Amino acid sequence: MKPQVFDVVELLEDLPARNLKSGMQGTILEDYGTAYEVEFADDQGATIEMLALEPDQFVVVWQAATQSWLPVSDQVAAIVEQLPDDRRKQVLEFARSLVLQSR
Repeated sequence: MKPQVFDVVELLEDLPARNLKSGMQGTILEDYGTAYEVEFADDQGATIEMLALEPDQFVVVWQAATQSWLPVSDQVAAIVEQLPDDRRKQVLEFARSLVLQSR
């Protein structure tokens, strides 16, 4: 799924130089083709930071086109898709262990 302008994204990494932490949410304001201008704001709507991010630095959590939050399974799938095969296998093994623990 290609991110779109006005989608809400969640940061996947800390960016200490910009005072941004993994998990913070921002809004895509511009699509540059290979990067996206994302605005992070505080609870009052004041801009904390605006910067261009690569798609592997965030995951879409809310789609403007559908006006809906993405299911957690879609968010996880988008993150796992970015991983190399050996890491994907580790995620699969971890998921299997969670299923076994819940039984």
